[in-house]
Amino acid sequence: MIKENIQKVKKIIGDSCIRSKRKPEDVTLIAVSKTKPVFMLREAYEAGCRHFGENKVQELVSKYEEMPKDIHWHMIGHLQTNKVKYIVDKVYLIHSVDSLKLAQEISRQAEKKNIVVSVLIEVNVAGEETKFGIAPEEAETIIRDMAALPGILIRGLMTIAPYTDNPEDNRQYFTRLKQLSVDIAEKNIDNVNMDVLSMGMTGDYAVAIEEGAAFVRIGTGIFGEREYVI
Repeated sequence: MIKENIQKVKKIIGDSCIRSKRKPEDVTLIAVSKTKPVFMLREAYEAGCRHFGENKVQELVSKYEEMPKDIHWHMIGHLQTNKVKYIVDKVYLIHSVDSLKLAQEISRQAEKKNIVVSVLIEVNVAGEETKFGIAPEEAETIIRDMAALPGILIRGLMTIAPYTDNPEDNRQYFTRLKQLSVDIAEKNIDNVNMDVLSMGMTGDYAVAIEEGAAFVRIGTGIFGEREYVI
């Protein structure tokens, strides 16, 4: 079932790229494996997935130890500063940097391990009170401060759009994030690349790709609805 689901998702990615005149290889599928047992991740791995997303540090670290080492791990959930030290040398990309305080801690831990950590800045484009992320109008100022920190490379932006039954409802938020990335890129800030937009989940990723997503985060569309206890 997982293999078939991945094939369906890749077909939709391809179709979305055709509509938006993009190359399918410019869009990376992240299998959101939070709460899923390792045997399901192995099935996705066997089907070709090499990018996996987790939202809890303990779960990411545990699966990192059990799964093959050619996997790129993505931290997509809210990250507490006291948990940063456990994952900085294990993640390919941290999507959820939502404060200068968190960026400073990532920088400290990166320096300790003599590494550079790639991050995305989480932007709360829709202004939802229940979501983390910086306000769009504050993004440039905060990014300038973050970019001055050693051990961090800012690669782009991430957003979590509102839940909706109609994916077209979220096109406005994806468009705004894309425009924000263009505006920031034009500032030519040192240590800031705006080549990555992480946006779009199972319900709306086709629209997100049409608006420029480089990473789409798919959980239910690959693993199904059921939540498992690890």
